[in-house]
Amino acid sequence: MSLKMSVLASGSTGNAIYVEAEEQSFLIDAGLSGKQMEGLFKQIDRKIDDLSAIFVTHEHSDHIKGIGVLARKYQIPVYANEKTWKAMDPLIGEVALDQKFIFKMETVQSFGSVDVESFGVSHDAVEPMFYVFHHGGKKIVLITDTGYVSERMKKTIENANAYVFESNHDVQMLRMGRYPWNIKRRILSDVGHVSNEDAALAMSEVIGNQTKSIYLAHLSLDNNMKELARMSVTQTLESTGITVGETFQLYDTDPKNPTKLVAV
Repeated sequence: MSLKMSVLASGSTGNAIYVEAEEQSFLIDAGLSGKQMEGLFKQIDRKIDDLSAIFVTHEHSDHIKGIGVLARKYQIPVYANEKTWKAMDPLIGEVALDQKFIFKMETVQSFGSVDVESFGVSHDAVEPMFYVFHHGGKKIVLITDTGYVSERMKKTIENANAYVFESNHDVQMLRMGRYPWNIKRRILSDVGHVSNEDAALAMSEVIGNQTKSIYLAHLSLDNNMKELARMSVTQTLESTGITVGETFQLYDTDPKNPTKLVAV
């Protein structure tokens, strides 16, 4: 009853995550070109034409760039909520009507032995939502692109075996950096992205006895570094009494290279 995952790419230049279980396999977002996506699948020894579905989180280009190309070339069903479909339709080119499916927010849909649960996040998109994958008593949570983690979100995502968790920026790097103030204000807002410290504080409330892996995701190229994110998250968790490396591990993600395909 294995549930496996790989973070294919993560960051402001493009995001894509792969999840599989037995006969089912899924792609969550395709924020890179079709050619790049094909290269990433080769690196994890998987084929795009075996995908059961593509799930879309929101309409920003770093999440949808390759969706239209993949859907057309490989005839893959694509799932998104109604508002996201309306927003991304003009951006991804024509997708056949029989490949377009609605996935309502705060609902569960079953795909073979996998239950996929959607939940809303706080981001400056029309109706952004992320996903929880349930299979054989295991649980994978994907949560990036949110300005904060609400109590409602925490209830949905608590005690997962694996998390792909946003750790977008270091607040001081962002404040001192080259971005114009309106962009800084957007990132720091409730509809922007969570910082390293805020991510860790949210993690401290949802990590459970099942939790084994946390992937730090969607790191800003300009306002964060892998080493800094790991250090900040580790220190903040330790300040709440949680020690990294005892029952779970932190892992990096990368804008261009996939993480190992592993069972959770």
